[in-house]
Amino acid sequence: MRARCLLRDLRDALGETAVKTDPNEISPYLVDWRGRYSGTAECVVEPRTAQEMARVVKTAVAHGAAVVPQGGNTGLVGGGVPSNGADGRTQVVISMRRLNRIREVDPLDNVIVTEAGVILKHAQEAAGAMGRLLPISLAAEGSAQVGGVVSTNAGGINVLRYGCTRDLVLGLEVVMADGAIWNGLQKLRKNNTGYDLKQLFIGAEGTLGIVTAVALKLFPLPHSHTTTFIAVPNPDAAVKLLRHLQAELGDSIVAFELVQRACLDLVLSSVKDARDPLSERSPWYVLAEVSATMKGLSIDDLVEDSLASAAEQGFVSDAVLARSAAQRAEFWRLREEITDAERRYGPSAKHDVSIPVSLIPEFLAKADDAVRSRFPEAKPIAFGHVGDGNIHFNVLAPVSDTEAIGMVVYDLVSNLGGSISAEHGIGLSKVDLLPRYKDDISLTLMRQLRLTLDPLQSFNPGKLVHVRPLEN
Repeated sequence: MRARCLLRDLRDALGETAVKTDPNEISPYLVDWRGRYSGTAECVVEPRTAQEMARVVKTAVAHGAAVVPQGGNTGLVGGGVPSNGADGRTQVVISMRRLNRIREVDPLDNVIVTEAGVILKHAQEAAGAMGRLLPISLAAEGSAQVGGVVSTNAGGINVLRYGCTRDLVLGLEVVMADGAIWNGLQKLRKNNTGYDLKQLFIGAEGTLGIVTAVALKLFPLPHSHTTTFIAVPNPDAAVKLLRHLQAELGDSIVAFELVQRACLDLVLSSVKDARDPLSERSPWYVLAEVSATMKGLSIDDLVEDSLASAAEQGFVSDAVLARSAAQRAEFWRLREEITDAERRYGPSAKHDVSIPVSLIPEFLAKADDAVRSRFPEAKPIAFGHVGDGNIHFNVLAPVSDTEAIGMVVYDLVSNLGGSISAEHGIGLSKVDLLPRYKDDISLTLMRQLRLTLDPLQSFNPGKLVHVRPLEN
């Protein structure tokens, strides 16, 4: 009876077609794209405006239900699907699919304002049509939505030059737990009038409020760019190469990706038409992107000269520059297909960690040794964003070993002063691990903040941080 009343009131608030209950229709919303996390929900709702979102929240809370905001469902930690159980409450999945308008592209203020359900790729294209660059770039950008990008503080390949999502957000529109709409959708670069409230919701994984619209910084489109695939002997050489290129080319380095040979082999063996960019095998590679916003500046020669100098110092053993847009796309495809190639291979333990850049070589060596010595059947592989210390240290291993492998890796990360989550978030995957690696004061503050903004714990239960049980 209670569920029927909830569904009736949701349909009254949104209309019949915006509330989905058919099991076959809602099943894709209940499981993450890797099939690792799943839960149950009474329905999936699709609001079209912030006002409709507010009505959904008010209705769900009034019926004692929990709400789970979901974007493109491309996450890797289960943050966007219902939790299994969720303290026994009915759960309502809120799909952002219909919140998909680009409200404004302002080339004078260098700002784009999009609703949360806009596909990241579409936002990039809208900015590009106005001669501007939206620099957030992910492998999943063709399906990831802007709201999810903000709610997870996504990183991606361009963090080295432009920063994480947190650095690019100017303003937010957010529906709060009582159904109020906070209009913080400002386009200001400076605003020193108190707490920077938008930062509370960036990276909060939908546990403090539901982001419905975002104002993001834009930048001039580069007039030229060079992409190069580089063979390096080891991670230490890669770090030294990064500092060498920065010293010679400054902030024109946009991306600097480290790729282990084992990752490249996975892609080459499973992706049709994928080709090895270099004639000789190397244990490690770097995929670097360099761009210039000044007209008339050709950077190919500058990059080649800098790489030649690096080769003389032993940082580089071979390299090739992309000579066409197609070749550039081929290079990036090799990097972006790694995650899917892993999935096709079989079970894996994924570790999205960050390490001080100078300690990346030490971490990779120690993590590889520790995992191989304790789990002989495991196959560690590594890739990531060297410029910001974000390494994806993944281990191809039986499912039964993945949790134990994680503890080995995360303990080492913690000992090196790193973080157990660099860009993927906490979600369901790491919520039980957080107390092991987060100090007590930080956890207390996080819990207090969550209970202050969402006292009934209606938003995305079971994710990010555990709070006290609800009182009967």
